[in-house]
Amino acid sequence: MADERVVSDIVTKFLLNTCRLCPQLTTHAVQAAIRCSELATQRWKGNDAETDFIPQTSGSIAEFYIEPMLPLVGDVDVMCYQGTWLTITRGHPPPTQLPAEFRNYVKVFEIIDSHLPGYVYLELRYLLTKYTDNDKYNYFETEHGLYLTNPTDGINKKRIHGPALLKDLSKASLLSLDAVPCIRCLSWPPQAADWPTRHRHYDWPDSATVGHVVSNGCDVVGAVHRQCRQDEWMSKHQWRLSFSRAEIVLLNSWMPVQQIVYHMLRFFMKTKRFTGSDAGEALSNYHIKTFMMWACELKSSSFWTDDLNLVRVCVELLHGLSVCLSAVQCKHYFISSHNLIDNILGAELTASLLMSIDQQWLSTWFLHNYIQKCSMLCLENVSSLFNDISTDTKLQSAVSAVVDWRIELLTALEEMWIVLQFAQPSILAAVSIHSLTAQSCVCWLRELAKTHTCLPLYFTAVAFLDVACKLSRNGFTDKLMDVLLALVGQLVSTRRHASQCSSELSLRKATKLMKIVANSSHGTVRLIATELSIANDLNTSELVKLLQWSAVEHLTTFRHLMTQDFVSDVATVVTTDFEALYTYKYGSHQQCLQLSMQNVHMLLYAVRMPELPILYPAFTQLLDDDIVSLTAVTLIVNPECRDYGRTSCISQLTLSLYLMTQCQLKLRHSVTSLAETLDYIELTQRSLPVPAKWTLNQLTLQLTKHKVLMYIQQSLM
Repeated sequence: MADERVVSDIVTKFLLNTCRLCPQLTTHAVQAAIRCSELATQRWKGNDAETDFIPQTSGSIAEFYIEPMLPLVGDVDVMCYQGTWLTITRGHPPPTQLPAEFRNYVKVFEIIDSHLPGYVYLELRYLLTKYTDNDKYNYFETEHGLYLTNPTDGINKKRIHGPALLKDLSKASLLSLDAVPCIRCLSWPPQAADWPTRHRHYDWPDSATVGHVVSNGCDVVGAVHRQCRQDEWMSKHQWRLSFSRAEIVLLNSWMPVQQIVYHMLRFFMKTKRFTGSDAGEALSNYHIKTFMMWACELKSSSFWTDDLNLVRVCVELLHGLSVCLSAVQCKHYFISSHNLIDNILGAELTASLLMSIDQQWLSTWFLHNYIQKCSMLCLENVSSLFNDISTDTKLQSAVSAVVDWRIELLTALEEMWIVLQFAQPSILAAVSIHSLTAQSCVCWLRELAKTHTCLPLYFTAVAFLDVACKLSRNGFTDKLMDVLLALVGQLVSTRRHASQCSSELSLRKATKLMKIVANSSHGTVRLIATELSIANDLNTSELVKLLQWSAVEHLTTFRHLMTQDFVSDVATVVTTDFEALYTYKYGSHQQCLQLSMQNVHMLLYAVRMPELPILYPAFTQLLDDDIVSLTAVTLIVNPECRDYGRTSCISQLTLSLYLMTQCQLKLRHSVTSLAETLDYIELTQRSLPVPAKWTLNQLTLQLTKHKVLMYIQQSLM
């Protein structure tokens, strides 16, 4: 086995080489956007009437910008607040203006300190009413003594992890969701008043970052201190100040080496079972995060960068954490009077174990528990090298093979391609399962914009198709109006007086829509807005057709962006597949035939191409009766097939072959022409791998082939 210095250097180089900067578009980022947007369709069932959640991603997905080989993310953490509640610091005057997400009626709660630092009570103090003419709020004082109960009261305790309410909002294979209800506080709390001004020897965080943090304010979450859990009143009314927004900004300002060290500490502490799920019974990730933030503030940049050895840095930090545990003292990073280690069970034993760790032991531990675990992700010829690492040379060779595999596994374009193919059916499934609202549309567009410029276009298209499907089935509703307003760029508030009559609402919406018509440069969107602005005489069928065509326009633009990003050695993408589908649906068979033939010739020998997840109503409405029947049979045989990826998809080539065949049949083309199409179909079938079960793609090819053979047979009779 290699000596300590060699192993320590190997561990350092391995982590530096494999913890790459996280690309903007990742499956985790897409899943976070979907989960966050799903939550926006849910309703807060609190003391008020049900109101929408306003979600924001937090936790590891938002805090880390590195991507190690071993995943950082186990679930999607989302902070969610509602636009009808707001907290202010004690003695602060009620606000007269609020951000756009707040409603016309807002309850304002004053933050009252408890006897424990960081834990507070919320007393109702004001009712705000918004004047629609100037967007300012008027306020009314309430009687004293009305305290807000926290959202964990009366909830099954097995579903609570700290202040989080665990939910599983989708059947799709997405990360689980950890949703934390909170109430916004738009100002920096006086409990942390010394944080922005305290002296920092090493200029972290710098003044700009401090200003950014303070301007974000904080949140209040429902959490009860362990000392108060047996008290009947405090257990129902206690809340805790949350600085999650601040932590996201601060951790993203770290150097990459600091993020890697934080990852190493979290991995080590969790694997060695020093951290647990119950704060108060063991160390938690929050203790590690707090200790790291203090270390970044109190240590110079040379500690992190000079003679860089990640194992040495980790050992020194673990020893520092040991000192904190021995003294039973770890200050909250923002509220220095709050001690986070006054309730850690077994603190003395944990402190002793951490202090006993040296560089040699930790280097060997990371080699066997981290690097070898990474090697198991590689091909067998790579992972098998760790069967014999008895010499420095053999160890270096094995570790280098893992690093090379990591670097050469996929190109950036190939990874982006895979993520986009994952994102499309996932977005479609989420929209199909969860009914869109105006608020959720805004959330969808905001969150997807963080991942890639093309995904908001795809969502908008899916949303237009979803509305068109519901409109054709159930007729026009006020909710559909709000969704469309959000999609065309003008969120209409759902903050309504109960006494408002529908004619008033229609008039206000019509006015807003006409403004959209005047300002929009997108032709179809202008037509949709015009159609909606005269909703009293709404032509439903015409609006459905407009929505479908606008969806096709957005999908075509989406395809164009894909062709810009993916060169021919990654994938072949045609941009007119949805246009061909639309023209076929509305009887333009000659135009559809021309587009489909061009697409077939371009895709026939392609190695990789997009797939269309068509087993959802949004896309089914664009298909003809034969394909709809085929999808229906597929769902009857296996209702869960939507969740199985490629089982529910057909490729661009298969769609183009089907449309081309249908148009040839309807236009009565010659047998010779159909025989050539049959050759294309059979060539496509031979190129497909043989799966364990029939997929929709293969069934569609079989149906297409059957149509051609039947036509040829009848023509020759």
